[in-house]
Amino acid sequence: MPVHLSPPNPADLHPVAGVRIGVAMAGVRKANRRDLVVVALDDGATVAGVFTQNRFCAAPVQVCRAHLEQAAAGLAGIRALVINTGNANAGTGADGLARARQTCTALAGLMGVAPAQVLPFSTGVIMETLPVDRIEAGLPAALADLAPGHWAEAASGIMTTDTVPKAASRRVRIGGREVTVTGIAKGAGMIRPNMATMLGFVATDAAIAPTLLQPLLREVADASFNRITIDGDTSTNDSFVLIATHQAGNPCIEALDSEDGRLLQEAVQAVAQQLAQAIVRDGEGATKFITVDVLGGRTEAECKLAAYAIAHSPLVKTAFFASDPNLGRILAAVGYAGIDDLDQNLIDLHLDDVHVVREGGRHPDYREADGQRVMKQSEITVQVHLHRGPARATVWTCDLSHDYVSINADYRS
Repeated sequence: MPVHLSPPNPADLHPVAGVRIGVAMAGVRKANRRDLVVVALDDGATVAGVFTQNRFCAAPVQVCRAHLEQAAAGLAGIRALVINTGNANAGTGADGLARARQTCTALAGLMGVAPAQVLPFSTGVIMETLPVDRIEAGLPAALADLAPGHWAEAASGIMTTDTVPKAASRRVRIGGREVTVTGIAKGAGMIRPNMATMLGFVATDAAIAPTLLQPLLREVADASFNRITIDGDTSTNDSFVLIATHQAGNPCIEALDSEDGRLLQEAVQAVAQQLAQAIVRDGEGATKFITVDVLGGRTEAECKLAAYAIAHSPLVKTAFFASDPNLGRILAAVGYAGIDDLDQNLIDLHLDDVHVVREGGRHPDYREADGQRVMKQSEITVQVHLHRGPARATVWTCDLSHDYVSINADYRS
């Protein structure tokens, strides 16, 4: 069961002017499930994307990158996204690329736009042929279903091993006008993004200079989807997209460090962080949501090294599942994280309010019963203080249970 995570209430997901969503059954992998999503964008929308750093990236990732490059060059604005679940179209070679492009061509023909104006996304099993004929057959139904309020349906339509759909929404006043930010994401396993999550889509109606969208997206990704890990695996299909339709009527944001720029960034980041944390809360087999907070580093980068070493460690994660305060595992992870000149005699460790380690050794007042009390909680904060500088970094993760193995052993059945 997910950790303190419920399905989104569709009434809480605000439509974004200039965005319509349709969901249909295509039978990509399983019959009788809505597994095909089309997102239609009004003319004039701008789109930015960040993608997996896995060198063995999926065909749709390669096509998306190419189409976004053309859009950035002013050749053709993005008018649609097409998303399928059940098949990742990764590890499929030239045939996979041809099928991803064929999907774009099919949707473009139905919408009266150019194929380069369509972005394809896929998630599911790797190294299986994409059944593009089923996707083409499902596109008319997805287009017939287009509506501004179908965010919750889309969140369900992109799920794989997720047990709960993931969606979030915010409204904020910018320049005297109400601006909306709404997004969805999917992911529960194969999560250690080097940019984003497996799939994430956020849209806003804010007016913002098109050249600012990509840097805004990168900053948001670094503060949200780049701070989560479930199992340490970087997917072949990771994609995070930010859409701006410019229809809110606010004065166009020309600088991210302006007051309006900061307000928009805070709203987009809040949505992205909620989605990223929802992925961890729904981690495959997860029973606990863990915040790893490392402070006192010389740089943020070394704080992230320590945080991810803790969050990736199977020994740490299994100890949390067992509620076993075997906390030397945390210290060992910090020690092998790769921080130069680390002085172990300066390190402090807290579990929530329990001071476990002081100056590199067991705190004299620490009692294992106190550690176990915290370990039994479903939400836990691990705080490590390096005492060597002003930097800080936070990562969100989960425990590692028996069910994680079962889910992934049975994934293709």
